[in-house]
Amino acid sequence: YRRFKPQVILGMGGFTSTAPVLAGKMRGVPTFIHESNAIPGKANKMTARLVRAVLLGFKECAPFFPKVKTEVTGTPIRTELQRLDREAARAKLGLNADITTLLVMGGSQGASGINQAMIKSLPSLDGARLQVIHLTGTRDEKLVADNYRRAKLPAFVAAFHHRMEELYSAADFAVARSGAASLAELAAFALPAILIPFPYAADDHQARNAEVFVKADAAILVKESEISDDALTRKILPFIEDNARLQRMSQNAANLSTRNAASAVVETMEKYTNAAV
Repeated sequence: YRRFKPQVILGMGGFTSTAPVLAGKMRGVPTFIHESNAIPGKANKMTARLVRAVLLGFKECAPFFPKVKTEVTGTPIRTELQRLDREAARAKLGLNADITTLLVMGGSQGASGINQAMIKSLPSLDGARLQVIHLTGTRDEKLVADNYRRAKLPAFVAAFHHRMEELYSAADFAVARSGAASLAELAAFALPAILIPFPYAADDHQARNAEVFVKADAAILVKESEISDDALTRKILPFIEDNARLQRMSQNAANLSTRNAASAVVETMEKYTNAAV
């Protein structure tokens, strides 16, 4: 603190943020926290009493902070995540320009359950006019790729991809976890989703996040424990067969996106900092 001399402190949750927020409060530095999930984590609930305002990714989280000022800013996403031309993005991935495209990803954790769910669904997707972009994580890449080849379903399979804007731009809809960052990115690219919350997330916060998108008709929620051989297929096929529904849900997803969330975070902190001067 003495060397860096921060003008403001923003805690993003997790117990590693607690000490800097506490130190800032003790030194008279304006402090804030950002809660990106629909239900707050323990660290943010504890430090909320120390800050000038709690910044929120979801308005549904506000009731958890009844004694502190809250501002809905949305959850910032990386600046490089900008929409690309869909046809060009698909061509770069070796995919057909005119076929409905599904993006499958497991997020930063829990990819294995989604990988297995997709493998189970492949036999019942035989003949579907569909192509898939599937991020598997390191462990399952070969297994998943082999299953797509056997099913003769066109797919781009990779463990990871460093230019996510290409994948988001190429896709029509997604199968994904429901972490706050993933949902913010899906909304920014107007991608409706079949959401499979990570079942071991703290306080089941991924399910709470997913419910926000389900309520807005931007997603379908499927519990990992409920996935049988063709359960995921039954959720996927309507996105392929009903274009009007796909377009409606796409618009609903876009409506959940908070444009310029990073700027909103900065402007909100400036507002509360300047007001106290």
